[in-house]
Amino acid sequence: MIRTVGSLSQRPARLSFAWYVAAILSGTLLLLHPLSRQPEVAPISLLDALFTATSATCVTGLGVRSTAHDFSMFGQFVILVLMQVGGIGIMTVTTWVTFRFGGGQGLHQRTLLVDTLGTTDEETNLRWVLGRVLRLTLIFEGTGFVLLSARLLYDQPPLTALWHALFHTVSAFCNAGFALREDSLMIYQDDWLVNLTVMGLILVGGIGFPVILDIARNMHGPWIRRWDRLLLHSKIMLLGTASLLSLGFAAFLFLEWNGVMQDMPLHSRLLAAAFHSTTCRTAGFHTVEVGQLTQAMLFVTILLMLIGAGPCSAAGGFKVSTIFVLALRSWTTFRGHPQVTFGRRSIPLHLVERATATALLFASVVALALTLLLIVEHALASPDCQEPSFLESAFEIVSALCTVGLSTGLTGALSLPGRAIMIVLMFAGRLGPITMFAVLARPPQERVTRYASEEPLIG
Repeated sequence: MIRTVGSLSQRPARLSFAWYVAAILSGTLLLLHPLSRQPEVAPISLLDALFTATSATCVTGLGVRSTAHDFSMFGQFVILVLMQVGGIGIMTVTTWVTFRFGGGQGLHQRTLLVDTLGTTDEETNLRWVLGRVLRLTLIFEGTGFVLLSARLLYDQPPLTALWHALFHTVSAFCNAGFALREDSLMIYQDDWLVNLTVMGLILVGGIGFPVILDIARNMHGPWIRRWDRLLLHSKIMLLGTASLLSLGFAAFLFLEWNGVMQDMPLHSRLLAAAFHSTTCRTAGFHTVEVGQLTQAMLFVTILLMLIGAGPCSAAGGFKVSTIFVLALRSWTTFRGHPQVTFGRRSIPLHLVERATATALLFASVVALALTLLLIVEHALASPDCQEPSFLESAFEIVSALCTVGLSTGLTGALSLPGRAIMIVLMFAGRLGPITMFAVLARPPQERVTRYASEEPLIG
């Protein structure tokens, strides 16, 4: 026992792994309780409870049971708590509690904070950093709650409107995608207030706490000076996010103009395109039927889901900063320059190598999981049931691994082994494949023997 605790305390990745496992198991037990389901609903199976708890804690949003109809008020509250804890990071919450009630600010706590929030060693006032994160979370969610409440009170009973506003605010800010309606937010397809509020919460929750803190530190002075004072990471995230939002918006308009949007007026088309471009990278809400999208748009959505949003955020994917650095590396290589630079700053080689490793690792996990899912569903398919297509399977796999939560409708029809694969993917996606490998890997060891170098042919 001492050896296990020591190993956890010395390796933040394993401690994060342990806390997420504990939260998922606790949520599973609570969702299994009869109080968590509606009286007329059949008992929730262990696998379904585990799937839901994992999806909520890992802020994914995929579901095999109806959040609105199968779970009671208590069950929905459990899901909300799991989303909130998983969204802002269990390590953030537990580290803040440790400081608040007498804990120290030793090297171990600093390491956890850097790993969770992306802070630097110079930011030594950990209570201030963690307190600021939680205050910002309260401010953003409080603002979203007020806006959604003001809208929902027009057409729902007061208590129902307030509960729906709170649930969807937390779900949006934590990029979870859980909704209290079967059609997600399709009923609000033309509602600018609901759409813009949810989009704003998704963007703020997905940009990453380091960017939010950096912007908050540089809110004074002329705009051009504010931009110059931002850290390189913040500039990369802001430019990369704007570029991906524009790309997704344009692709949706072009590919779905005569598709799911063919009967919509112009303003609704623009709003639907903007919403899908925002939510498909991280959140999982939808205002159009995902299963009716064109094959081309499904593929574009898969690419956007793979990229995701920002590091140290509630979002998944291999991150905007990763694809940005890889693009810079490619452009620099084609131009014949040895050093990757951007914004009058040089990007260290080891970060470029880490970005490459992250992208390759994500691609490998997707390929392996997709192969397993196709094999499993083929082996267990009944003569009366059609096997899922390759694109549908790839869509669900990427949605789970990148903790997005969009679905073409396949997840609820998966076999038990198929659902188990999705559970593992959601968990791995929340921690990140790099962290998962760090949990399982042995400590680095220095090689005694050094071999002569030789260059293989590339390309």
